[in-house]
Amino acid sequence: MKITLNQDPSFPETEVIINCSQADEDILRLVAMLRIHQKKLVGVLNGEQHLLDVKDILYIDTADKRTFLYTGGAVYESALRLYELEDALRELDFLRAGRSAIVNFRRIRSIRPELGGRLLVTMDNDEQVYVSRQYAGEMKEKLRKLERSILQ
Repeated sequence: MKITLNQDPSFPETEVIINCSQADEDILRLVAMLRIHQKKLVGVLNGEQHLLDVKDILYIDTADKRTFLYTGGAVYESALRLYELEDALRELDFLRAGRSAIVNFRRIRSIRPELGGRLLVTMDNDEQVYVSRQYAGEMKEKLRKLERSILQ
């Protein structure tokens, strides 16, 4: 892969162009990583709306028909439903962890198997989230793909 960086103050904005014969899994992952830096979500904290970078969100969960966005420093409420966030964030490595939770795969520090086929995920701020047996297979497959991509 050839990488070129052109810096010129006359460029009005940053533009990323990828030239390839066919977009393979690595190229698609690179595009997804670039997109995550552009995505923002609105979270409400103490009556104020905050623009949150998606990359800063550790996980999302629901309680009492309310949706919460967890970052390293605060918990924000979202007006969006969990299924809406799951659809919007799927390509950015957010995975369903259970009926009421989604985790940011990029912010996971460790994964440990638990009894009953569940997984215990430790996020990079030391918070822990359980992945139900129903969604553990998707998480394991994501890990296998990551390992295979490193070996290539």
